[in-house]
Amino acid sequence: MEFLYYPGCTLSTTAKILDKQARSIAAALDLSFTEIENWQCCGATFPLNADEIAPKLAAVRALIQARNQNKPLVTLCAACHHVMKQVNHQAKNDADFRTAITSYDADLFYAGEATVLHFMEVLRDYVGFDALRDLLEYPLKGRKIGAYYGCMLLRPSDVMGFDDAENPQIFEEYIRALGAVPVSYPMRNECCGGYRAPEDALGCANLVERIAKSAAGRGAETLITACPLCLYQMVEHSGGAVDVCYFTEILAEALGVDDDDDDSND
Repeated sequence: MEFLYYPGCTLSTTAKILDKQARSIAAALDLSFTEIENWQCCGATFPLNADEIAPKLAAVRALIQARNQNKPLVTLCAACHHVMKQVNHQAKNDADFRTAITSYDADLFYAGEATVLHFMEVLRDYVGFDALRDLLEYPLKGRKIGAYYGCMLLRPSDVMGFDDAENPQIFEEYIRALGAVPVSYPMRNECCGGYRAPEDALGCANLVERIAKSAAGRGAETLITACPLCLYQMVEHSGGAVDVCYFTEILAEALGVDDDDDDSND
């Protein structure tokens, strides 16, 4: 199965180990990941003003590559996934937006033809959790793991289509497929507050600590997330209530492709 891969800024800089693990996982699962050529930062946030065009052009260029190569566009970052999915939806449904992007460059005509996927959707819909279970070298037996969804994967639900925004289950199914015990807790869909941290660092830290304690209170030993910003917030401010890692890290461990060659600072 062939996909175009958009790593995004964080997985290309401070979190390169996550990018490395993802590529190793893809190879182990017989998935072909081809990195987008000359990709640019997606901007990390989707501008809500319909007539704000320039910040969306990086996503348009990536989506055009996916359309032209007839391959789904895959990312591991919830923020990148959110922006790509939103821009794709706007291009498909807003004729004025399509006209506006060609005013910047006539070669940028795009009408939302690409498919945008989070890597978790690839695992569920292309590999299959049952098939994934059969490939594990080291099932995570007995591990109690909570999923921290955050907000960007799920909302707006009619655009993202990732899972039920109020009661998502994809990460719990994933955790179960890896042999671990999924732990559900009240604050798993709450925003970590990461985007307002520069203005209210203490308030965000308190929020994250409440989320971590919510999970620990239900028996979670580990939290997994699919957003680099959520990961940073949780690692920095969880207060040691639970261990925190990226969702790919536990899969790399279970598949036996995890290693100690952390070159994230190269």
